[in-house]
Amino acid sequence: MKRLFLQITLALLSATVLSEQAAAQEQPEEMFTYFSNSLNGGECTYEVRKAITNGQIAQFRAQVWETWKAAVTSHKEEKLIPVEWMGYKKTGSWTLPAELEPNAIMPYYFGINSNTAEEIEEGKKYPMFLYMHGSGSKHQEWATGFILAQQMFYAPAVYMVPQIPNGYGEYYRWAIQSKQWAWEKLLRLAMAEERIDPNRIFFFGISEGGYGSQRLASFYADYLAGAGPMAGGEPLKNAPMENVANIAFSLRTGALDQMFLRNRMTQEALNVADKLASEHPGYYRHYIDIIPDYGHSIDYRPTTHWLAQFTRNPHPKYVYWERYDMYGRYRNTFYNIKVNEESADNSEQRTCYIMDIDNNTINIDVKNATYKTTYTAGGIEFLFEKEYTDAKKGNITIYLNEELFDLEKPIKVILNGKKIFKGKVKSDLATMVESCALFYDPERIFPAAIEIDIANRSAKPLSDKKR
Repeated sequence: MKRLFLQITLALLSATVLSEQAAAQEQPEEMFTYFSNSLNGGECTYEVRKAITNGQIAQFRAQVWETWKAAVTSHKEEKLIPVEWMGYKKTGSWTLPAELEPNAIMPYYFGINSNTAEEIEEGKKYPMFLYMHGSGSKHQEWATGFILAQQMFYAPAVYMVPQIPNGYGEYYRWAIQSKQWAWEKLLRLAMAEERIDPNRIFFFGISEGGYGSQRLASFYADYLAGAGPMAGGEPLKNAPMENVANIAFSLRTGALDQMFLRNRMTQEALNVADKLASEHPGYYRHYIDIIPDYGHSIDYRPTTHWLAQFTRNPHPKYVYWERYDMYGRYRNTFYNIKVNEESADNSEQRTCYIMDIDNNTINIDVKNATYKTTYTAGGIEFLFEKEYTDAKKGNITIYLNEELFDLEKPIKVILNGKKIFKGKVKSDLATMVESCALFYDPERIFPAAIEIDIANRSAKPLSDKKR
């Protein structure tokens, strides 16, 4: 009798596994079409409504990601050149959108900086570093960047070394909208590249590239393991330190580098980072160094070697997102938060989303911050205070996965100190597909989500909403 019971149990388990495997292969054609439309910029909704069990999440996530990669491969665009030995000095180029920057063709070096081609390991995933050069002659700066990547920076790793397309005026900026377009394309392609570790992507740069990488670190922290501006120093209004809670952040500047207050800006970044690290132990890992006796030229070697020891946490339980415009453009997503409707009352305000997840409870404060300049030097706004008020309007989505929650148990949501929801949240395929297209990140294919109406102080699972 025991043997018969065991045989029946094994047969039922086998049938369940086969059923789940079959279910995970049901909708690749609709999925591929949805992803293709999304990549082409079309407004689209995934219409296949399919509830999935928590036991099916891993299988569906794998299928969603493979279908996404197939759509990315098929999408007509200038791709990255193949990942090969950097010593071959192979280059590619991307044409930036003319409406964002006219006559902008961005050439780039791309490859692995090992000593020899033979040292590259088949099937191994490497960290990727995006390097942004300084504001001298763009031809000389680009050539120097290649030499530094080959001889001085951390190895072995994949390096993207672009040349600024237009070397004059506002176009000589690494964070303007045309470059944001390029970096988001780079992140999308890198995430799907078999040779690149999606959890070890780093942005860094020198001088003008230092300014750019500091801004981009705060803007794109959710995609990065770390960032390393050098010989820079931005006013923190341009690159809020609060946003880098979950990445490794390095900023190294010469103590004698006084132009544009670079040394003083770096000192202020250190002051704020130390304060944040003290208030939030375990977060705000930083290596901010004002280097004695050095001016604008410093030793560039330590930055990438320090950064390379870190790995991205794509599922942090503490997130601080100060949502600000960078050269006139906002992002609508950060980690597992999506903004559906604005909360700021005017253009002077910035909405801050402060989320802490603990024991299946989402504590989220949504506040509008107004900056007040408290010190100006050399015509540069230098020090600031922020005044916060609770947001009274807006709508956001919080995405959920098994890394952050026990999806078998109820989820509780507390908004600005008030409980607004408690209940179980169903997983469904549509949320996985739509989140994949939204984040283009293998780590952020979310099976469930809760939509929060800030004005009405209410929340409901996304699976309950008619699409």
